[in-house]
Amino acid sequence: MRSAQLTIDPAFAIGPADRRIFGSFVEHMGRCVYGGIYEPGHPSADPRGLRRDVLDLTRELGVSVVRYPGGNFVSGYRWEDGVGPVGDRPRRLDLAWKTIETNAFGLDEFMTWADEAGVEPMMAVNLGTRGVQEACDLLEYANHPGGTQLSDLRRKHGAENPYGVRLWCLGNELDGPWQVGHKTADEYGRLAAETARAMKLIDPSISLIACGSSNRRMPTYASWEATVLEHTYEHVDYISAHTYYDPSDGDQASILASAVDMDNFITEVIATADHVAAKQRHKRKLKLSFDEWNIWYESRLQADLDRRGWVEAPALIEDDFTAVDAVVVGDLLITLLRHADRVGVACQAQLANVIAPIRTRTGGPAWRQSIFHPFALTARYARGTVLRTEPVSPSYETARYGEVPVLDTVAVHAEETGELAVFAVNRGTDDLPLDLDLRGLPGLRPTEHHTIAAGSDPSATNTEAEPDRVTPRLLTTPTSDGGRCSVVLPACSWNLLRFVPQP
Repeated sequence: MRSAQLTIDPAFAIGPADRRIFGSFVEHMGRCVYGGIYEPGHPSADPRGLRRDVLDLTRELGVSVVRYPGGNFVSGYRWEDGVGPVGDRPRRLDLAWKTIETNAFGLDEFMTWADEAGVEPMMAVNLGTRGVQEACDLLEYANHPGGTQLSDLRRKHGAENPYGVRLWCLGNELDGPWQVGHKTADEYGRLAAETARAMKLIDPSISLIACGSSNRRMPTYASWEATVLEHTYEHVDYISAHTYYDPSDGDQASILASAVDMDNFITEVIATADHVAAKQRHKRKLKLSFDEWNIWYESRLQADLDRRGWVEAPALIEDDFTAVDAVVVGDLLITLLRHADRVGVACQAQLANVIAPIRTRTGGPAWRQSIFHPFALTARYARGTVLRTEPVSPSYETARYGEVPVLDTVAVHAEETGELAVFAVNRGTDDLPLDLDLRGLPGLRPTEHHTIAAGSDPSATNTEAEPDRVTPRLLTTPTSDGGRCSVVLPACSWNLLRFVPQP
């Protein structure tokens, strides 16, 4: 039987595990908002129409920051439509998803929901069909204390205190021809720089995110980042990245290695940003906001769009995630953590119903999808300093990515408590014995081994009828001796190993 080894030492520090890595995304798409987080008349809804069952699951998921209101939706959005008395709000055609937007849920409702959920709001401004002035107006409404027309309008609408939004996206995926208001890199870069300068005049405390490539396969990839950052580097704090991985072709070996592609994506964008920094003599290192990522059975989307006319909140890409998908999501989180020194924000897309960890039935229950569990456990235990692990692993061949390691790992050490969390994925089809060298952290004992193993039933999903079919299992505590620990990682599995100081 093949085996693997892993060395963990506090000297191999990468950086702190930023809580903003555990972000999510709420877009006006499908039933993410209407029938997801917001459903007046639902048995669990509060007087404002917010579903309490979804709020409870959001808190359990451990979400830190939520990006809103899009996504493609934001590139045609008029933010003014979503404030003030609901009865006065206009109904609009949403060109992004070919739906009718009622605007019953808007900026003020989202801020109320974010406060209830205990998450940091992350706003996107429309740089598709709008520009500098509209972005500044939104910022003034949201963040200025009072004494101006727009800040006093917010107070009139019931929010006496500023919302204090710190994170702002300068548009969304404007490199994509599918985007309303699609632009070249020069067009977007100049507009983003002008918008950034103006917004920071209003509120210098905000952090701004420039649009990077929509995915690593874009024909303008890397050149887009280089050109955009030539315009914006001195004005922004992050460059964004988006990626989704589609398991539709049934190539399980390749989909399990998706994190290899994400790792390369991050490394290449950082290299591009650092090239611009060197060229322009910037000392500050730009960070990455990976503000859309997930598994997505993307081939199903066009059929959803083609089979209907203009309707309100139709069901869109409500994918049922499998046990294998949960392992992949856990591995993508490992990759984000491994780049904790340069990835400062990340948002899994989306939160409810639309390719989401939380599913609901309109008028019915909410439940956890398989991908809910690795996210929740990682958000709960990845606290402290991320450590670079030194794995020695067998490898296997994939059609998409060539030869890849069977084992993928990262560790997080909480200095205050002394606890250590090791996250490990076995991409292989056989159980993998793993020996851990923990001599750099003496006095630790293993306490828990959580696993989500897809080897026996890779296509298993959680449904309304069977909401707990795919859940983490607690395995026998690993054995340890003299700073070494031995454990067996089940075939095709995501694993969390927890270590605590000896009493």
